[in-house]
This record gives sequence, structure tokens and C-alpha cells, in this order.
Amino acid sequence: MTGAELLLKTLEQHGVDSLFGYPGGAIMPVYDALYDSPIKHFLCRHEQGAGFAAVGYSRASDKLGVCLATSGPGATNLITAIADGFSDSVPMLAITGQVAKKAMGSDAFQEVDILGLSLACTKHCEQVQCASEIPKAIAQAIQIAYQGRPGPVLIDIPKDVQMQSLGDDHAQALLTESLQKQDEEPAINPVISLSVQQQLQALLEASRAPIFYVGGGVGMADAVEHLRDLMATVKIPSVTTLKGIGAIEPDADYFLGMLGMHGSKPANLAVQECDLLIVLGARFDDRVTGKLAEFAPNAKVIQLDIDACEVNKRRGVDVAVVADLQQSLPVFKQLVSGLRPHLQIDAWQQRCQQLLTDFPWRYDHPGDGIYAPAVLAELGNRLSLNSVTTTDVGQHQMWAAQHMTMQYPRNFLSSGGLGTMGFGLPAAIGAQISRPKDTVVAVCGDGSLMMNIQELSTLKRYQIPVKIVLIDNAKLGMVRQWQELFFDQRYSETDLSDNPDFVALASAFEIKSKLITTKQQVNAALTEMLAHQGPYLLQVRIDEMDNVWPLVPPETANDGMLEASNNGQ
Repeated sequence: MTGAELLLKTLEQHGVDSLFGYPGGAIMPVYDALYDSPIKHFLCRHEQGAGFAAVGYSRASDKLGVCLATSGPGATNLITAIADGFSDSVPMLAITGQVAKKAMGSDAFQEVDILGLSLACTKHCEQVQCASEIPKAIAQAIQIAYQGRPGPVLIDIPKDVQMQSLGDDHAQALLTESLQKQDEEPAINPVISLSVQQQLQALLEASRAPIFYVGGGVGMADAVEHLRDLMATVKIPSVTTLKGIGAIEPDADYFLGMLGMHGSKPANLAVQECDLLIVLGARFDDRVTGKLAEFAPNAKVIQLDIDACEVNKRRGVDVAVVADLQQSLPVFKQLVSGLRPHLQIDAWQQRCQQLLTDFPWRYDHPGDGIYAPAVLAELGNRLSLNSVTTTDVGQHQMWAAQHMTMQYPRNFLSSGGLGTMGFGLPAAIGAQISRPKDTVVAVCGDGSLMMNIQELSTLKRYQIPVKIVLIDNAKLGMVRQWQELFFDQRYSETDLSDNPDFVALASAFEIKSKLITTKQQVNAALTEMLAHQGPYLLQVRIDEMDNVWPLVPPETANDGMLEASNNGQ
């Protein structure tokens, strides 16, 4: 058995059944071994596409996303996707080929120090030096990817190590050994000490305006049902971050929506007025807080998170519980349940309900042109509870977050921390492969789609039934909006009016497509797209000057939101 064959056998015994990648010289022995492997390989048309497909595969299912690339440019092309996974705490495994050991350090053809490059964007990276190290290295990497706060890992394998032969008995013994239980990370005791319970009790009983501030950590901890049990018990008003979308049921009592730079007005106002922030798996990201010194200025802070590094990092915390949310939330619920009769939050609940009544989303858009929020709201209403939506990054991303309803965090995949354009289509491919029975829709912008447009070929090759909703304003929309508002309308390099004919382009890949330009066409087009059995591209042309509202300007508190009404829009 060669090192390459041993690698695939190791992945297979750890439950990996799908890989995303692109072959090349230094990874060729692995691709030769794939020829006889039961693992299904999906050929993406760029290594970044393969990396994002692995991210989408993992985020939609919590199965391990695995991507392959050759040395040099193949490996460096994975870096953006790996960094995206690191920013959003995604468990994934990147496997790269490397030049033969005897050539390393000689500036050999396609030699790059991928370990050095990946140090800043992986939880763990390792280069194996002989074939016998492969099973243990892979097993350890997978364990690290899931331990604690999840994240990406990278294993680099020189070409000669991939080609090295081992006796079958020796190889089998190594495989058996790698399946044995790895050394486990010491468990964090979920029991909240008496002194911490007393502090929590004092803060909760003193609060008249508490709010749950829910982030992506709840979904990553598989603690959604625990959160919903807690909220049903106590009915404290709540908001989410972009990555927290789906953790709270859209119709939950006193749920105010997403907060932050493009958050809803009720969410941002309520957080500014609250006196107690209960932070669950969130990290006070700058896109959430606005001007940090004025974020929730009168609030005490309770924070529950698995990562101690996020406690007191940007905002001081009064009480912290550092533990896995799946374990700590039920304990916290027991405490809150006992205090429920003593909580005096009726007036606060009424205030939050009034905010929802006073500031609903509006979809009454003048004229015959298409209003993107209305299209996405209608799309969200038509999708089943198990459908997955991915987005690229830009105006369409914020409209999707604001106006589409999501039932679970794994149903909304958007590049949060890194804000990576070109994410949506390959992430949707990975999501569809991991959940073949569910509808997957990629909401893209015309600027972002062009960054990984080559993955239309992946849709064609495997007939992956991803539906693409292309919000097309022929502009780099979010940057143009900022140029309009904050750079004296000096529109520098944001004109994309020379985009290709997207319908013709999709047709060249044998993908069914349609262009719509008026609101009267929307319903029929969505019906046709969702009924189609294969991949589909729906190009939705909107006004190039449409903006995302509300918007919190730089260095402004969240209650200083700009809205269409106060900007002549």
C-alpha cells in the first residue's frame, strides 16, 4: 500500500465520502489512488472553489469538508478559503501535495512553504515525513478541527511520501491504531459555581431590560434546541448576529432580528436601550457593535462562550461562563427558570413588541422595477424549512440576511468574519453535495459571482441542482453605496456595466437561465426556478442606485442609523 492509498483509506475509515479538489504534479499519486477509491471526488475548476465547497459542505451538515490541491499555486489558492473557514470557525481539512523531500528548500518547481503561509489561518498544520505518519496525522487533524472552537487544519504531504510503499499488514495496523481514541481535550466543567450563580442571579434580578445577543457559536455547538428551550421558558427579547441567523425561530416572541451595521431598527434600538446583554456564542464584532464605546452603553454583560479568548476582548464582561454551549445552556436555563417569577420584564417586552410594530420592513416600492428585498422575502417564503441559502458578500448578502427567514443556522451560509466575495456559488455546491435531498439556493451579486464564475462548469459536470439568484445592478454595489454616502459620490472602479450576458453565459454551460427586469415577472420566475430539476440561474436586474437600509455609519452608535428617508432615497 502506498502513502497515497493509505491516506484515502484513512479518510474513508473516518467517514469521509466526498472530496473537492484539483489535480497537479505534487498531488498526482493521491489522484492515481482515487481512481480505485470509493470516495467521490468533485473536480472544481479552481482550488479556491474547492476550498469554499469544502466550507459549504461542512457548514451545511457538520460533516468534515475536505479539499485537495497540489503544491505551489494549488496550495496558495486554497488559502483564502482556509482563512474564511478560520474566521467563521468551520471544521475542515485541507490536504496539499508538496515537492519531494530531497527537492525541498531548493526553490524547486511549484515549491511553496504552505505551512508557513497557513500558520495564521489554521488551528493546526503539519507536514508528514514518511507514509507511516499519515494515519495518525489525519486522525489528530480531524480531532483538532472539531475540538473546542472549531476550525480548519492542513496536512502537507511530499510527493515521495505519497509514493512510498508499506507492507499491507503494517498499513492495516497503522489504520487500526489511528481509529483508537485520541487524547481528549480536558472537558470544561459545565457546572456553574455557586459564586457565579449568585452573580448571575443578582444581574438577572436587577435587570429590567435584558436581551439575548445570539451569535454563530450556538449553531456550531449544536445547541439550537437548548437556546429555544431557554427562550420559551423566559421570553427575554432577542437579537442575532449575521452568523446567528436561524438559531432563533423567525416567529419567536420578542425576536427583533439581526443587529449591527445593517441590522433592523428594532434590534439596534433595543440593544442600545437594554440594561443587560446576555451574550451567547458571539464576540462583539465591529460590524455588530458600531462605535464600541457607545454600544449598549448602560448594559451589564453576561457572556457564555467556549473560547476564553473572546471574553473581555473588546467589551468588558461582568460574568463569564467559559464552556461548551451545549452543556452550559441547559445549566443556565435551570438557573433562569428558578428566577423567572422574580424577573420584572413585562414593560420591556411591551417596549420591544412596540418597536416591531412601529418599524416593520416595507416592500411597497414604486414603479415597475424590481425591489431586491421584496424578491428575497418572497423567495424565503417559498423555500421549505430544510432549504439552504448561501450568499456572496455585498448588498445582496445584507438584503438576504434582513428579509429571508431561516429556521436553522445550517440553512444560512454566508461569509461572516472574512467577508469573502466569490463564496456563494462554490459554498452552495458543497452544501448541495452534503444535503442532496434539500433545495440549495445561492444568492449572488454580479460582482461576487464573477469571482468564481468558473464553478458553473462544476454544476454542469455533475448536474448539481443549485439554484442561483443573481441580484444584478451592474455595480460593485456595497462599495458604490459607500462612495455615494461617504466619498462625495466619487465612483471609483465600481462600474460593472461591461459584465457578460449572464443568461448567455449560463447557456454556454448548458444551465437553464432567465432574465427578469420587472416586478410583474418575479412570481412566475421564482416558480419556474424552484420547479426545475437541475441547476438554474435567475438573473434579477435591479436599479443600480438601490441602497441597503438601515446603515450605521463608521464611528457611529447603532442608534445613529441612516435610513432611506433621511438620505433622500
